[in-house]
Amino acid sequence: MSFTTSRISRVKPSATLAIKARAAELKAAGRSICDLSAGEPDIDTPQHIKDAAVQAMQAGHTKYTPVAGIPALRAA
Repeated sequence: MSFTTSRISRVKPSATLAIKARAAELKAAGRSICDLSAGEPDIDTPQHIKDAAVQAMQAGHTKYTPVAGIPALRAA
């Protein structure tokens, strides 16, 4: 087995895609499911959210959040 093949074989499947597949199974079985796992919204982002995103970027908030979440939001 080559180095690349052995590394690729250690890649884990996407948890997001697994959840999306499970949601599809439940829908097919007749369950009412609100699937928030993956995909594109079918509506445009509201303008006030776009404006807030621009303000956040201009304020320097351009990095990933901490893994545990934003402390102020966790405390809310």
